Amino acid sequence: MITGAVKNKVDKIWLDIFSAGLANPLTVIEQLTYLLFIRALDAKELENERYEALGIPVKKIFPQTPAGQAMRWSRFKNSEARQMFDMVSQRVFPAIKGMKGGKLPDFDEERGVFLPLPDSDDTSMQTAFARFMKDAVFLMPTPQVLQKVVTGLDELYEHDIAGLDMQGDLYEYMLGKLSTAGRNGQFRTPRHIRDMMVALLRPTPDDIICDPACGTAGFLISAAEYIRAHYENSMTATQWEHFAGPAFTGYDTDPTMLRISAMNLMLHAIHHPDVRYRDSVSKENTVQAAFTMCLANPPFKGSIDAESISDSLKAVTNTKKTELLFLALFLRMLKKGGQCACIVPDGVLFGSSRAHQAIRRELVEQHQLRAVISMPSGVFKPYAGVSTAVLVFTKTGSGGTGNVWFYDMQADGFSLDDKRTPVAQNDIPDILARFADLEKEKDRARTEQSFFVPKEEIVANGYDLSLNKYKQVEYTPVDYPPTQQLMTELHELERQIAAGLAELEGML
Repeated sequence: MITGAVKNKVDKIWLDIFSAGLANPLTVIEQLTYLLFIRALDAKELENERYEALGIPVKKIFPQTPAGQAMRWSRFKNSEARQMFDMVSQRVFPAIKGMKGGKLPDFDEERGVFLPLPDSDDTSMQTAFARFMKDAVFLMPTPQVLQKVVTGLDELYEHDIAGLDMQGDLYEYMLGKLSTAGRNGQFRTPRHIRDMMVALLRPTPDDIICDPACGTAGFLISAAEYIRAHYENSMTATQWEHFAGPAFTGYDTDPTMLRISAMNLMLHAIHHPDVRYRDSVSKENTVQAAFTMCLANPPFKGSIDAESISDSLKAVTNTKKTELLFLALFLRMLKKGGQCACIVPDGVLFGSSRAHQAIRRELVEQHQLRAVISMPSGVFKPYAGVSTAVLVFTKTGSGGTGNVWFYDMQADGFSLDDKRTPVAQNDIPDILARFADLEKEKDRARTEQSFFVPKEEIVANGYDLSLNKYKQVEYTPVDYPPTQQLMTELHELERQIAAGLAELEGML
């Protein structure tokens, strides 16, 4: 997480764009993402050139012509403002919109047109990336603003955050400027929470992973990073081919988010994922039993037209509440034995409506509910103070819930106020350690931070999954002094106050 001088520089870049007339934070992020993507392409090409120098064959991103090389960040970043603006707006930006198979099209100087790339290069990349870039618009208002932003970003990368993940710390900080939830209650999931959820499920190179409310593809990126960190040195060529796209699927209804997702995934070597525009809980989504893993933070407060809701979801929980429909969706989309870790608002855990009870009964009776991790309400600040929990379950279709593991997360490594500054208290390492060795959890008392609750007790409580229903609070008796002693002390205080007032009055 970036702090101090780096934050100030990012804020300065943001202010330069904002002051020039782009008042929508999402628009600012989108424009900055284009520039970050352009710079990352050049950084990736420099890496390719180093491999090439070692005799390792690589596929180049930029055309090996003067016009193609002129589109690289390192070539235009020191240009005069007008020249830079023309290059980015008329050459570089149109080129990334026409990108296919990890390659940029070349520009014909004489005819003033881009040379089309052959579809045979990678048609799947056209689906995952270029399709969403088709409607992208470059909105940097003036050459001077663009020059300030390019110079500011380059200074950050060259001097302040060299070596940090481009789409990690810096990108997360920018996304943090989305200070309000979306119209359907969706909002950014902090990176460390995503990483925790991924680590709970432990994805492998053979998994097929989906986030049906993917936003900026954060969960897919976290899953990809986990796989690379744990399996990179042992993956086969087939597994790498799977990793490059088929392993990752994301749906969203916001074209802007889909564009950011496509760029974000491509920068993490996922060149042709199945990222598409789709209303996941509607009748248009007929996907079932297709994935081995679902990771998501679905929208919380959305309520959609009953006519458009998939009948298969209404059969599980007859409601218009998206937070309930998505739980039914995960169960439908997972293969038997597939795992899910998802974030839900606390109301899902104890809501008394038929729809609430129906989905909880489905999880407990028909599948294997494994864990309920209660998170503090400040996790999603500054833009939401909602209390949430992480549900971890496995689709079985035949039950399997035994003892459900509950954990009371009280700290996540950051302050729980709007500032969200780093603090020493952090339960996430403890959560991962305990979940990895649940045998040791069996003897824990209900007064501890984590404990098991048998299925029978959950059923007896109407499938209530709220932590407070089962956690026991230890009350430490406090010995107070006798009432007469307290009265004597109060009278003495009263006497001292009266004496002080008298002394003050005598001085006037």
